[in-house]
Formats: sequence, C-alpha cells, structure tokens
Amino acid sequence: MPGAPSYAQSKEQVLARLRRVEGQVRGLQRLVEADTYCIDVLTQISAASAALRSVAVALLDDHLRHCVRDAAGDDERGEAIVTEATAAINRLLRS
Repeated sequence: MPGAPSYAQSKEQVLARLRRVEGQVRGLQRLVEADTYCIDVLTQISAASAALRSVAVALLDDHLRHCVRDAAGDDERGEAIVTEATAAINRLLRS
C-alpha cells in the first residue's frame, strides 16, 4: 500500500488550481449557453486544457522528486535527471 501522496505538502495549492480549472469549465458552459462565437469557445477550451495539463505536470514533478528520487537515492545527478524528465514530459504533453 502506498504511503502519503507526494503532493501532500501542496495539497491545498493543487486543489486551488483544480478549482480554477473547474471555474474555467463552468465559464465554457456559459459561453455555449450564450451562443458565443465558436472560435472564442475553442480558445477558452484550449486555455482550460493547458491549465489542467499544468496541474498534471506539477503532480508528476512532485512524484518524480519525492517518490522516484527517494527510491533511487538523493544525489545531484538524480535531481538533474528528474528535472530533465519532467521537462521532456511537459513537452510531450504540449503536443
């Protein structure tokens, strides 16, 4: 059984970011109800998607820095590898 999640220290921050995304999605619903121009709705969908991806990358970064790094040992090279991996995954998610 896994222990506490790696984001335990930043749980309130993660929840706040997710609430902002939730607000963006509610805003999208209002745009559609108001028959807003399609391109404007698509732009806002893109913004909400980017915000959600940002939360995902932050959670993944926490996981790599706490869970993976602790399992592999805490040295400078390990920290650099984790940073590099997080950046690569962030690029992948943008595509």
